[in-house]
Amino acid sequence: MYQEMDINGIGRKIRSMKQGTEALRIEGADFPALERNMVRILASLKMLEINIAEVAESNNDMLGS
Repeated sequence: MYQEMDINGIGRKIRSMKQGTEALRIEGADFPALERNMVRILASLKMLEINIAEVAESNNDMLGS
């Protein structure tokens, strides 16, 4: 299942989302609700990064790398 996924592409998209979210967090420094929500989104994106790293590691193990 995971072999069919472009893990590197997903990782790039997550990093892109993280950059955009961080930019909004900085812009929203004077807008507390926006800043708080961006911090929450960043936490979720961090979890996705961890999950993708685990999948990549699992794929490497399965491929014998």
